[in-house]
Amino acid sequence: MMKYEHVLEYLKKASVKGSVLGLSRIKKLLELLMNPQEKLKVVHVSGTNGKGSFSAMLSSVLKEAGYSVGVFSSPSLVRVNDCFRLDCKAVSDEVFADTLNKVIEKADRMPDSPTEFELLTAAAFEMFYKCGCDICIIECGLGGDTDSTNVLEKPVLSVITNVQKDHCGILGNSLAEIAAHKAGIIKRNCPVLYGGERNEAFDVIENKAMTMSARLYVTDTNRISDENFSVNGTVFSFGKYRDIRLSLLGSYQTVNAANVLTAVEILHGQGMTISDNAVFRGLEKTVWEGRFEIIRKNPPVIFDGAHNPCGMQEAVKTVKKCFGGQRTVLLMGVMEDKEYSLYPDMLRDIADVVFTVTPDNPRSLSADALAGFLSGNGINARASDNFSDGLMRALQYSEKNKLPLLVLGSLYMYREFKESCKGLL
Repeated sequence: MMKYEHVLEYLKKASVKGSVLGLSRIKKLLELLMNPQEKLKVVHVSGTNGKGSFSAMLSSVLKEAGYSVGVFSSPSLVRVNDCFRLDCKAVSDEVFADTLNKVIEKADRMPDSPTEFELLTAAAFEMFYKCGCDICIIECGLGGDTDSTNVLEKPVLSVITNVQKDHCGILGNSLAEIAAHKAGIIKRNCPVLYGGERNEAFDVIENKAMTMSARLYVTDTNRISDENFSVNGTVFSFGKYRDIRLSLLGSYQTVNAANVLTAVEILHGQGMTISDNAVFRGLEKTVWEGRFEIIRKNPPVIFDGAHNPCGMQEAVKTVKKCFGGQRTVLLMGVMEDKEYSLYPDMLRDIADVVFTVTPDNPRSLSADALAGFLSGNGINARASDNFSDGLMRALQYSEKNKLPLLVLGSLYMYREFKESCKGLL
């Protein structure tokens, strides 16, 4: 049996294969594991943005309601264990290694070896079954129809948080094309919740739901009222739920919470017992790192994993709500395959200076290229040789000028950010 460190080495080798969409390998691997996914109650979640926040809030509510909850999400933030949460806590090294050892033993029998994400997906189903979870929340990694999580035949609920343009090279260039992939998680006679806008994406999802005889629910954001937003948290109402307190910041979190509350109503209809107190406690106690997370209050240091145009727009909106017309120091790194050409128009109103870095990912845009692009579009940008240097320079500028510091552009920077913070904050 491999130790934790050796399991990580195995996964690193598997990652060389990259992302290979399709379900043949994961289905074979799960068959060798005796199909643990068929023995679980699962909420299956897809969507361009908001999957992580939705899953974190719903799992917190279900935990407060007395259920044992497993959550599988990606990418990991600091350690790969982060992808697996039992009752809102990342699993231990021992549980992680024990489960992966069993999965790897089966995978080594396969002539077409599974990808890293397929190994992790199979591990999630195996782990949550062995741990006796009452209900699981499983997030798609990319798209929906050919994502390795899409092996579920009877989810208790399928959720599509929203549909926006992202991963266009894989999923398509129009909202309708992207929606078609995400609608692939809709299963026959199983309810589906859509939390996005009524547009061409909605039409695709509605048609797929009708084809699959799946009852379609749509979050009614008109039920959101009495929003009170500050750096200390958010208070809002949604239908019968009055004065809900959210620990998660971000202008987008009330909509994510509205999706959770709608999901709770659907699960109620399926016989799950979730009291109003569990709802209020769960939402107030939710912890989800890297989403407009306040690391320090004076002067403010905030990390937000905005990684596409919609996420960036929401991050800017939140900054304006929190700090009004005050300028902001940005520490920023992006993936080369994102539509970062749209960012200057969004950032111009809030950016006093942008310190650029190269995230630790093979898809990253270099700090020099990002700084050059931003400078060419009228934004004061300065490239840094490495992340620690960029963070140090950004902190010094923030403290000298008494301006908030916002770190954004990719969740792949979170690990480096937390490690660098140890010596600087």
